Amino acid sequence: MCRTGQSMPEPGEEQSVDATDAAFTSLLEDSAEELYEQAPCGYLSTLMDGTIAKINATLLDWLGLEGSQVVGRMRFTDLLTVGGKLYHETHFAPLLQMKGEISGIALDIKGAAGRMPVLVTSKVKTSEDGEPLLVRTTVFDARERRAYEVELLRGRQIAEEARRQAEADHVRLQEALAVLQQSLLPAALPAVPGLEAASYYHTASPDLLGGDFYDLFPLGTGRWAFFLGDVCGKGPQAAAVTSLARYTLRAAALHDPDPITVLTTLNTVLHDRYASGESRYCTAIFGVLEPDGDHVDVHLASGGHPSALIQRADGNADYLPTPGGLLIGILPQAPFTDARTRLLPGDTLLLYTDGLTEARTGPDRALYGDDALRTFTASQTPAGSKALITALTGLLASFGDGLDDDTALLALGVPAPPTTGCDNLT
Repeated sequence: MCRTGQSMPEPGEEQSVDATDAAFTSLLEDSAEELYEQAPCGYLSTLMDGTIAKINATLLDWLGLEGSQVVGRMRFTDLLTVGGKLYHETHFAPLLQMKGEISGIALDIKGAAGRMPVLVTSKVKTSEDGEPLLVRTTVFDARERRAYEVELLRGRQIAEEARRQAEADHVRLQEALAVLQQSLLPAALPAVPGLEAASYYHTASPDLLGGDFYDLFPLGTGRWAFFLGDVCGKGPQAAAVTSLARYTLRAAALHDPDPITVLTTLNTVLHDRYASGESRYCTAIFGVLEPDGDHVDVHLASGGHPSALIQRADGNADYLPTPGGLLIGILPQAPFTDARTRLLPGDTLLLYTDGLTEARTGPDRALYGDDALRTFTASQTPAGSKALITALTGLLASFGDGLDDDTALLALGVPAPPTTGCDNLT
């Protein structure tokens, strides 16, 4: 009777089990000596002074030596390359003596076919009294591992070189873009009699060309023209529109400086140039300055651009409205709005692009806005165009990453008469 839950083996199964047992038995009949000699790694035993007392056939085969040439005649360090000997003396041997064992140390032995990388593990055998008797060492072939490490290092070197090259290319690109950006702006503003002019350009990204532009130039007969604008978009296409807009405005002003006429000419040029493809447009303010004694008369027109802001000598600040002006280049015919004002001593006219008023501020990332700009300008002591631009430059810097668009500033003012010592007497 069989026990419950057990079944009798099938006739064929009994024969299979017997055959498997026989196979395992034949494998286990390998002698310990054969297992030592033909192991897939090198074995050797050395006296405490390093003299080799025993070494297996595997390691001898790697070395290309006979046992009689090695046992009792060579030390372990004699099997190593020069670099391996130095490392053995300075690190391997001291650590082995201190700890009694050391494992996974990468060394090179003098193999039959040349230098051979290996991983070495050693352990000190001691007597019952704790006295060191000999050192048993295992040597593993590390050629495949070394080849992998070399290839990995080579890959890292290639990647690092590619990274350095990419960084160098990026720097060169930024330098080229900076030069091109500067070519779209005047190198310096001209000196205008009876007027103080100042400007500033903030680049939001050194990797992209911006589309903001401005200029100040003479018209003859004592008059001067100015403009400031903003092309939609960024990059080479925006730069091309910027260049076209600048030169068109200058050429149109020399032909007929009337602000509305100049903007109308620019509108026609942009619309005709880009009508058959992707539409390109911009906003702009163009104006004419006419100094007259202690004041300057201003006549300007706007095409979809934020209104100019005037800081008065008495500390007030307000916008010069130009409502209704259309974006330039959108339609074949576009309406533009003009306005006139007079700058007295101490007054400053400020033109800016919307990167300033559309900056994000505060924890809720709210738009900075027109009202905040007017309040900020009114809070500044009227001290001329340069002082106002300096204050606004600091304001832009305070926005941090909230300022994500290029911003151009142009300030034109009539200097206040210098104060004298008598003015301060009461």
